[in-house]
Amino acid sequence: MTGKFITFEGIDGSGKSTQARLLADGLKERGYDVVLTREPGGSPGADEIRRLVLEGDPEKWSAETELLLFTAARRDHLERLIEPAIADGKIVVCDRFADSTRMYQGLSRGDLRAKVDALHELMIGREPDLTLLIDMDPDQGLSRAKGRNGHEERFEDFGPGLQRKMRQGFLALADEYNDRFRIIDGSGSVDDVAAKVAAVVFETLR
Repeated sequence: MTGKFITFEGIDGSGKSTQARLLADGLKERGYDVVLTREPGGSPGADEIRRLVLEGDPEKWSAETELLLFTAARRDHLERLIEPAIADGKIVVCDRFADSTRMYQGLSRGDLRAKVDALHELMIGREPDLTLLIDMDPDQGLSRAKGRNGHEERFEDFGPGLQRKMRQGFLALADEYNDRFRIIDGSGSVDDVAAKVAAVVFETLR
């Protein structure tokens, strides 16, 4: 089978990480060769950058510096994991990819979308085959995200205003790239959302 690249996007606390894992498990149960990964991260070098950008003071990096860091992490991830797996015919399921950078650095923290797209074209040059946007109420998502009590809450610490802007941005992005985006209502139970995700993915694979 030809390799496929499936990504999950959404605001913080939308449940996309859980849904990415459940999808990967479901695909494996059906005999597919699957690689589950995430961004930022997915390779040793990218994981080092992840620690730099997701922990600490919300204001410690400018949006421009974040853009460069995320692009560097993505390039390493692409070279070392994503492209080799796709070339081997595997399905790569990734929690966030370039669409998150288009939102966080390109729209929500500054007017950098043109720079995001230029860097993406220059250094990445790949879009997913399918992107699943887990859509939900921003206040509910932020409450979930803050309830995790983790160390990677730098973006959550920007508050609800950013999350609302992010949600609208993601919906606009889904319209812009409607050939590969599918919007999934994330307000139901984990199992309900997983069933919707599976229906879309298996239809696409067929």
